[in-house]
Formats: sequence, C-alpha cells, structure tokens
Amino acid sequence: MPLSASVLIDGPSELVFDYAVPDHLQVRAGCRVRVPLRNRPATGTVLRLQNSQPEGFNLRFLTDLLDPEPLVTPPLLKLAEWITSYYGTPLEQVIRSIVPAAIRGENTSAKTRRAAVLKQLPDDESLAALAKRAKRQHRILTVLQVAQKPIPIAELGGPAATASLKALAEKGLVEIIDLEVRRDPDASETFIPTQPLTLNDEQQACLDTIKSSLSQASDLKSENSNLSPILLHGITGSGKTEVYLQATRAALSLGRSVIVLVPEISLAPQTVQRFKARFHDLAGEIAVLHSNLSQGERFDEWHRIRDGKARIVIGARSAIFAPVRKPGLIIVDEEHEPAYKQENPPKYHARDLAVVRGHLEKCTILLGSATPSLESYRNTQLGKYALIKLTERADGASLPLTRVVDMRIEARKQKGRDAIISDVLRTSIDKRLEDGEQVIVFLNRRGFARSLQCPPCGHVIECKHCAIPLTYHRAEERLVCHICGYQAIVPRLCPNCNDPAIRFQGYGTEKAEGILRKVFPSAKVARLDTDTTRRKNALRDTLREFRAKKINILLGTQMIAKGLDFPNVTLVGVLNADLSLYAPDFRAGERTFQLLTQVAGRAGRGQMAGEVIIQTSTPHSPSIQFARHHDFDGFVAQELDVREQFGYPPFTHLALLLARSSHERRAEFTLQTLHRRLAEKLPGEIILGDPSPSPLTKSHSQFRFQLLLRGPNARVLSHHLNRVLKATPTPEDVIVTADLDAYDLG
Repeated sequence: MPLSASVLIDGPSELVFDYAVPDHLQVRAGCRVRVPLRNRPATGTVLRLQNSQPEGFNLRFLTDLLDPEPLVTPPLLKLAEWITSYYGTPLEQVIRSIVPAAIRGENTSAKTRRAAVLKQLPDDESLAALAKRAKRQHRILTVLQVAQKPIPIAELGGPAATASLKALAEKGLVEIIDLEVRRDPDASETFIPTQPLTLNDEQQACLDTIKSSLSQASDLKSENSNLSPILLHGITGSGKTEVYLQATRAALSLGRSVIVLVPEISLAPQTVQRFKARFHDLAGEIAVLHSNLSQGERFDEWHRIRDGKARIVIGARSAIFAPVRKPGLIIVDEEHEPAYKQENPPKYHARDLAVVRGHLEKCTILLGSATPSLESYRNTQLGKYALIKLTERADGASLPLTRVVDMRIEARKQKGRDAIISDVLRTSIDKRLEDGEQVIVFLNRRGFARSLQCPPCGHVIECKHCAIPLTYHRAEERLVCHICGYQAIVPRLCPNCNDPAIRFQGYGTEKAEGILRKVFPSAKVARLDTDTTRRKNALRDTLREFRAKKINILLGTQMIAKGLDFPNVTLVGVLNADLSLYAPDFRAGERTFQLLTQVAGRAGRGQMAGEVIIQTSTPHSPSIQFARHHDFDGFVAQELDVREQFGYPPFTHLALLLARSSHERRAEFTLQTLHRRLAEKLPGEIILGDPSPSPLTKSHSQFRFQLLLRGPNARVLSHHLNRVLKATPTPEDVIVTADLDAYDLG
C-alpha cells in the first residue's frame, strides 16, 4: 500500500499538502522534510502519515528527509492540535512556537572544532626516536595518551602544531576529527554543590503528596486516566524551592524528566544556580531555554533535550514545548504571573498548557505561588486541582512588619515638592545601612519622568504612533515611547503654545536612582530595569554583586519583585504602590495585591526581622490593606464575591476581540460588523459586550477597537467566535485578532 504524508509547509500561510513517501525515506510524524512546491523547493513538518493516497491524484514525492528523528513528538503534535482547537490559532503558527527558528532554519548548526584523537601509540623505540627528532610530535602523543579523549587543535599548539599533527596523521598514529562543542550559556559560572535541607513537617507533607502523584503517574496506562494538578500555596520564604528540588530528585529516580517554568527571564539565573548546585552530579543534564540565549546556544540546548542528554529543563513560558523524553514532573513557579500568557499568536497560557501536557503525557503538574491566581484557587474549590499549603517560613522567621505611608500627607509635609521618598522610608533605610543590612526599593515604572507637560495650556507630548505620553530618559536625553520605541528630542518650548514653562511630570526608576544616590551618598546603589539589563548577563552580574553584599540598595521594577532570595535584605520600600491599582482591568486589584505581597516577601528571609514600607495615595484600598496584613484568604473571599456578581473569570471564560488598522473608521466599522454577526444565533450563555475603543486607543500607528465576550464554557465561546471570524471577510488593511482567556485588556 503506498504511503502518503500530510505536510505543513513553512511560511505565513497555513498550507497543508499531501505527498507520496519514497520507499527509501523512513518518514515519521513530526519529521522535517523538503518537498517540491510548484516550481521551487520548500520545507515543512509532517503532521500525519496515511496508508493510502487520494484517488484520481498523482501525488508528488517528498524530496528529502531533513532529520530522521521527529522534531515534534506525538504528544507535542496532540498538544499543537489542542492549541489550534482551543485558541483558534492556525496550526502552522503553533508548530513555529513548538520548534524554534534556530531549529527550523538551516542557517544554525552544531558548532565544531578541529580536534585530534589518538589512534595508536608507536612502539617504544619509535617513541624514543620521536622524543629526540620531533619533540613537538612526541609531546602531542603524550598529551593525547594522558587525556584518552579528543583534544582541540587550539589546545595542542594551534597553527604551530599543524605540521606535526599532519605528520602523525600520515603515520596512522593520530586522527583529525570535527569535535562538536557545546555553546554553554553558563560556561563562565561556578556552582558550589549543596545538599538537601531537612524539611519541616509542612514541607514533608507537601513532598509526600507530590511523590504519591509521581508514583501514580508511573502506573497510569489508560489514555482516559488522569491526575489532578497540584497547587502548592506557600507564603513567601516558606521553602517552596526546596520542595521543588527534592520533588525533582524523586522524579529523576523514577527515570522521568522534569520541566521547570519561571515567569521572568530575571528568575532564570537564580533557578539555574540552585538546580545546578543541588544536582552537581547531573550538571550536564540541565538545560536552559529562554529568549536571552543566542541562536547557537538555543540550538545546542534544544538538541541536548531532544537527544535525552538533558533531563531537567529550566526556562520561561516557551520551555513548556521542550521535547523532553518521558516527562514526569512539570513545575510552574509563580503560576499566577501574567508573563505566562503569550502576547502574540498563538496566545496560549503556559500554565494551562502545562496542565494539558500533563494530561497527554501522564505526568505530575505542580503549580506554585505565594499568591495563586483566582483561576487556579477556584479550581481547588471545585475539586479539579489538589491543594497543599505551606503556612510558615522555612527558617521559622515571621513575615515582615508592613507599614503603609499616606503620600497625600507626605506631599503636604514636603510643601508641594515631588514626594518620592517619605521621611519614614528615609529613616528606615538609614538605620538598615548603619547596621550593614541591605535594602530593596521597588518602583514599577522605568525612565526619569513619565511625561512632559505644559502647565499653562495643559499640552502633554505624546508619541506620534501611540496614544500615550512620551517618557523622559535622562541618560539618552530623549523622550521615549515604551510601546513602540519611538524617540524624540526634548523641546525647550511647548509645541502647542510656545511657552517655556513646559516641565516634567511624575518619576520613574531613573529619577529615583538619582535621589537615592543623593540622599544616601555613602551607599552603593544599583538599578535593575529593561534599560540597564540590555547587555547580556547584566542582570545575572548585578544580582551576583547584590548577593555578595557589594550593593547596598537595589532599585528595580517588577523583575526584582518575586522569586529572589537574599538573606541580608531586611527592608523593602515600595514607591507609588498605586501604579497598577486603577488600570482599566477587572484584575487590577488582584495584580496589585499579588505584586505587593510578592515584593514584601523579599524582606526578612534570613535570621533578621524584615520590614516593608508601602507608599501610596490610596491607603484604604482593599488590595493594599489585605497585602499589608498578608491576608490571602481575606482578599480571595471578597474578590471572588465581586467576580461572581459581575460574571467575570474565574466564574466565566473571557475572549477579547480586537480590530486594528491605520484607518480609524475602518477598524471601528469592522468590529461593529463582527458584533452584529456575533449577536446572530448567539448561544444563550454567552454575554456579548459592545464595541468600544481600547484603553490604548492607538499603538504602532494603528487605531484599536475591542469587545469582550464572556461565557461559562470555553469551547462554546471559542467555537462561536471562530465560526463567525471564518465566515466574515475583513478589509485587507484591518487586522482582527481573538484572544481566549485574555489577560491584557488594554
């Protein structure tokens, strides 16, 4: 029976064609192949094989097999099909996410170096003669004999040794080979081995639950059998990481692999350090996957994972697609983080994909957080997830004392000046510095000033391409758009009324850094934000210096707010805690509570008591007060009550439909047309919102309009939305995107 293959062609279009498989090619689903497409060659991925060919057609043959091993394993193919069905994303886009560009393309390959390996030693007489007549050849043979492995030519003398190596090769004593060299992203790092810590009773109970799930996963046979994901709710400093480490050891002992997801690249260096220090005996089996790797590093790490050389994978959200063999445990650290949601198609949520992949591959899913998302916590209430808790800090320390400073009063005390650092915070920092302790200052806005405004006429200088004010960056002496990157020179006069009174408004980390240096001249201050971490390894180097106590005050944005563990930090100051509180998003209160709780957890993680000072203009906000008292249960109870009353997640699923175009009226008209189509035959349980301008009305020179749909059943919501989108043609200059389970409503 002739064999045919359905091949997904690489490219912007979702083209799937059937090709006949030549007898000499051992093709499997997931393999990369070269095929003829019209009058040119093309590459693609085999989706499935059939033992038949369509009648009446003479299929063209596959040209070549690019890789005999499938790049997309059968479970990952099933996961890709699930993503296509659930999120309505073309399969080709999903495959491109699963197989990185460094792997799909033919421009990146393994790095090799010319090396020499010993084939045989001459007899003693010949060796003695070489020692007299050809000392370099004798030395090379001696080095290769001692090493008993290939040695790069550069280490044997480089160009100076070429003639000697050639002579030895002609005599059949040495062979010159191409030695594959791993591009190790942590090659310059040294990891001091650590031993497992003694667990307290709560940690041991959590570990026992995870081990039980791992054992059940190993015994599962039926495709219909399933394990409940486990939500580990542990307060900051409760020792969740130690539980992760010991659970990983348990999974490895069962012959299974482990994937560890972190939400921010900033957390990857510390997580890698902890795992490589603990698993020093398996350091070569740990791989790292995130966007800060070079193409070559990503190529090497991905192939090490696929070849089974790496059994522990640590990375950001895309690491959920790591082609590990026999996954046994997937850990999603800080599972509540919005960073796990992909912003560009396919708009998946890595935490949800972890749950789906766990079901497909019969492995244990562990979701960890000090402030779980309401969606995950609600699933524990419904019995879909198992819940385990850590209610005490692992070292027996108490949670930090939290004080709230009303900046409205502080502004009056400072007589109209920009109140950036309150008297309370300044006094506390002074005391900590005198005692040789360290301080973290958190401000979730980068730049020097948030806008440039003219007081007489009220004009604010905005981006030419986006509907937001330009942020002033003093280091570059430029106004910068934080959406599209547009830059402009700072004007001396107001562009609207030519008044010279134009002035800066608000502040960001750059201005706060200058004030901290001025107020605390003897302290070493470092800033961590997107501007200061552009250089490769800049983030890792700064955190290393802070851990070594070479930095007294660390100022940063949300990249320092979670997951970092510095025992000498006893004070955390939060500047302008209201920044995320009044965003046009029903999750604003939840995000503010989570962010404040997480950043507060950086204080007092050692033997010394910790303190947190929150500066805010809305001190009575429930989010701030619940965070002040470390009251997660109280916050969840009131927030779930509000969400249920108004029909928002986690009691419903939400889809965001966005239309954008450089022509404002066309974008608006397109969305109005889609709204009318969606209203026709609308399933009764779906709530359809009205079209309206997005909170960010213009971005990258495109006007944006959106509407929301809510419903209790995600499949019904997705099916209705995708059916209407496929049946409704849109203008070429209007882009329409749908985001199921949307996290960014701006």
